[in-house]
This record gives sequence, C-alpha cells and structure tokens, in this order.
Amino acid sequence: MARPKLQFWFEFASTYSYLSAMRIDSLAEAAGVEIEWRPFWLGPIFKSQGWDSSPFNIYPVKGKYMWRDMERLCAARGLPLSPPEPFPQNGVLAARTAILALKEPEGAEFCKAIYRAEFGEGRTISDPDLLRTLLTQCGLPAELVDAAGEPENKEALKDAVTEAMDLGIFGAPSFIANGELFWGDDRLEHAIAELTG
Repeated sequence: MARPKLQFWFEFASTYSYLSAMRIDSLAEAAGVEIEWRPFWLGPIFKSQGWDSSPFNIYPVKGKYMWRDMERLCAARGLPLSPPEPFPQNGVLAARTAILALKEPEGAEFCKAIYRAEFGEGRTISDPDLLRTLLTQCGLPAELVDAAGEPENKEALKDAVTEAMDLGIFGAPSFIANGELFWGDDRLEHAIAELTG
C-alpha cells in the first residue's frame, strides 16, 4: 500500500525551513509518511504581499526575536547556527539546482547540505562553486549547477512559485497534507498527523 505523501515546501533563505529540513525525514519515517521535497522562491510571493525583503528585515524587532528563537531551537536540537551575511541569502540558483537534484535519490541530502552550509556555517549559497562542492559530496554531478541556468529549468522554478501561490502558500516552511496547508516548523507534526489520523 502506498504511503501517504506530505509536500514540504521550503525556501533556502528561510531560517525555519532549515529547522524543518533537518528533522522532517526522521519524523516522516517514524510515521510511515513519504516526503515530497518542493523547493520554491518566496521573492515573488512577498512582492505580492507588498514586501521587498524578508519580514524579519522589514520589522527589526521581529528579526531580533527570530534569531534569538533560532538560537534556542538550534541549541535544543543540537544544530549549528551561524547566521549568514547578508540575510536573506539569494537562494534562486540553489532552488533551481535542487529541483534537478531532487530527480535523484540523493536530492534531499543535497537540500540539507545547502541548509547546513548556509545556516550552520554562514556560507553564501548563491556561490556556484559551493553548490558544485555540495553536489559532489552528495554523490550528484556538479554539472547540475550549470544545467540549472537553462531556460527550461528557470521556468521550472517559476512554475513552482505559481503552484505555491495557487495552493495559498505565503511563507516557508509550508506543508500540504490531504489538501490542507500547514505553515511553520511548529506545524510539521500537525501536518503529519493530518495524514496518519
């Protein structure tokens, strides 16, 4: 019997998506749920809401709280945290590359490697050489970075943004379970419960 499927919509610039990416596989495995990793880009969605940057930058008090919250959560979960500069990072190339990488079994590990480099080590994920290195470390061809720049792969990311908007997604991480939208790392368990009863 096919396992129930949870769509995991994530943005590489999203701090809380980092938290979810680092724990979603173990939670899903324990619940017998299959994860569909869905990278997308929040930029156009934020613009449709009237924002030209992350709300954590637009509202500095919120941003200060978010980083303190991340410190606490990462410490509790044993995750490294090294805020990248600048924040948010430009994750467009990473997302385009991830769409290609996720056609292979090692794709999810590549996505996690990007998050570890970005938020665990403070590295710049728009650097194609970093992405090539991470691909190679995950057993994937480094050439996927170059392929990500092809018109059809640029279009694939645009299509993902359109689909996310059609689903009512307004932030990351977001989860779709049985057609229901759950937003935020703290809703991951709720999304899984929607599938498992």
